[in-house]
Amino acid sequence: MTQFIRFLSQNTLDQLPLSTQAIVASIEHLLLGRNGTKVWNAPKSVITPPDGRYMMATLAAADDPQILAVKSLLLNPKNSGRGMQSIYALVTLLDSDTGMPLSVLNGGWVTAVRTAGLSAVAAKRLARIDSSVAAFIGCGVQAHSHLETFAELFPLTEIRVYGRGAESRNRFCLHAEKLGLKVIACDTAREAVSVADIIVTSVTISPELKPFIEAHWLKTGAFVTMTDLAAPWHAESMSAFDCIVIDDLEQEANMPNPLVNPALVAGDLTALVNGKITGRACSKSRTAFVFRGLALGDLAVSALAYQCACDNSKGLLVEI
Repeated sequence: MTQFIRFLSQNTLDQLPLSTQAIVASIEHLLLGRNGTKVWNAPKSVITPPDGRYMMATLAAADDPQILAVKSLLLNPKNSGRGMQSIYALVTLLDSDTGMPLSVLNGGWVTAVRTAGLSAVAAKRLARIDSSVAAFIGCGVQAHSHLETFAELFPLTEIRVYGRGAESRNRFCLHAEKLGLKVIACDTAREAVSVADIIVTSVTISPELKPFIEAHWLKTGAFVTMTDLAAPWHAESMSAFDCIVIDDLEQEANMPNPLVNPALVAGDLTALVNGKITGRACSKSRTAFVFRGLALGDLAVSALAYQCACDNSKGLLVEI
């Protein structure tokens, strides 16, 4: 019998009818499943050559959905000078029982959607439900995906933007204006974050990056999601948060350098979703979600997209 693998490009994935609610539900389903014996998540593997490249692979599997997902990714800041994206990635799906290859997906799309999805899962439990002002430090792919996600989940009316690249900043501001939001371009990071209810930092990591954001600048009740390993934040200011959640304690234990001081960490996303730790304690609490990226998120989003593509006969079928 002839077997086919389904290739899902960026363009194809962009056209799939996937809602933020469906993406969040898929991630939460797998996080809840970690309590049993039908979901598995391995710590990510990372290679960091001295020239600034970042190479990473993730692995997660489940019996419901019956899928194993592997993502490989490479970030190279030098790519911008080559007229290329800084990050390229692919996700491969196999049947988690038989091992039969199922699909190959554009990993950039998966990473953007998964990262915003993980932030959304945390924000449901850590951000104020009446949050109306969001600040974005960094204006790349993650800023765009988080803007769309948070605009669906919260009653946003205004965004404040700080980015060092004029072209990407202007493109992001235009995106926000098309969503009907008031946009304020800020001259400093402090101006952007000091009055915001929700803050998203997605600064490109490089050996030259120096911390430039203070947690003490935040107003009471603020929630921050840090998609950039907290690299732009001054480590000594992190004690200003009342609650810090990371994505995975097991994964963090395998990393040579902690995201934040372990003594400040309340727990991880699995514990938060399963109710083993408390999220926002009161309206004045400053809360943060700091994360490297969770393989279960890649699996949740990839499996959802794959099933949607099959249901809608989308993607290119390639004979194995």
